[in-house]
Amino acid sequence: MKMKSYDIKKAIILAGGEGTRLADISAGVPKPLFAVCGEPILSRQLRVLAREGIKEAVIVTGFKSEIIKSYFENADSFGIEITFFEENEPLGTGGALPLLGISEDVLLCSGDLIFDFSLGRMAAFHYEHNALATLFVHPNSHPADSTAVVADESGTISALVPKENKNGYYENLSNAGIQILSKDFISSLTPGGAMDFDRDILIPAVKSGRIFAYRCTEYVHDAGTPQRIAKAEKDLISGIPGQKNLSHRQKAVFLDRDGTINVYKGYITRAEDIELLPGAAQAVKLINESGFLAVLATNQAVIARGECTFEELAYINAHLETLLGNEGAYLDRVYFCPHHPDAGYPGERSEYKTVCSCRKPAPGMLLKAARDMNIDLSLSYMVGDSVRDRQTGINAGCTPVLLSCGKKESEAEGLADYPDLLSFCKTL
Repeated sequence: MKMKSYDIKKAIILAGGEGTRLADISAGVPKPLFAVCGEPILSRQLRVLAREGIKEAVIVTGFKSEIIKSYFENADSFGIEITFFEENEPLGTGGALPLLGISEDVLLCSGDLIFDFSLGRMAAFHYEHNALATLFVHPNSHPADSTAVVADESGTISALVPKENKNGYYENLSNAGIQILSKDFISSLTPGGAMDFDRDILIPAVKSGRIFAYRCTEYVHDAGTPQRIAKAEKDLISGIPGQKNLSHRQKAVFLDRDGTINVYKGYITRAEDIELLPGAAQAVKLINESGFLAVLATNQAVIARGECTFEELAYINAHLETLLGNEGAYLDRVYFCPHHPDAGYPGERSEYKTVCSCRKPAPGMLLKAARDMNIDLSLSYMVGDSVRDRQTGINAGCTPVLLSCGKKESEAEGLADYPDLLSFCKTL
């Protein structure tokens, strides 16, 4: 049987927005042509896409279309053949798709993004899962303003929850504005005037079971507001977008949960019991801004002890992510160990009563994270408030950092490297 190619050769770039949030600083320049560190956003996108093998791009225009077209009469297109589709009336983020005559799998992206990512990795995920559509998803610093993506460990999306419909706690996971769409998915769309891509196209398609979330830590940043442009410029000057491409080894700060980020209260079995330690959100935000990944690695024996279901634990961790997100901080990934070697608890789950390779101080969670995100453990830290966390770092080949803030059973008394997480993160 002929193997399907992982190559995506065509891109659609949505560049028709008015950029009203940039009006005070744009001087009438269309948002996709706004210069960030001296180069227009759209030019930066094409340069990365050309490197990733894109040969053709359809730029969907609307507001000040002629200015965008005129720019590319003389600008470098980096070897990409560019065509334009001009909306005679605003069609939203999805209305143009069924009008473009697309007959191949394509990459779809918003025209106000600064990004650096491996399209080949994303395409491999897309084809291996036989997806109709694959969304590049990641945590962000403003989850309350974003549609929440609800997906299982395989990446299958079960729901997309618009910000106005959120009720309770959600994992900090958002559509970054980059998607791979299969030709079958595009051909199923019916022209119907203006459409919102998320609400009118993706949400109805979720029931197919073939809309997938590609979780990735590579750099995708919305540059649609003055504040986000300032952040993008700071990142570009620091070289962070290129460093975060998974072709390069990453560095991480691995974080214990209870007593390190949130107040230690013994075994937590209710989301309401999550309470951030003072300065914890600021500390995680410093990690986010440093170029390190912020990765949670936590023992959760409540599963093996029968005190909590996987769904309940996910909700507990979602509350933690919500509290961090409310203060502009996020965790890049969450890993937990559900095992416990000891028996004798009422309601315990025997299948998780085992000696495993993931329960700290064993390094399994850190080793899995290193495989998932190409992390160089020798450049990374393991931060926690118990000697178990310290030993985990040693066993994984990380630099261990012991905090005294949680004082679990006084394990950190007299041994701590730093009093709390914020004190350590200020050194990054």
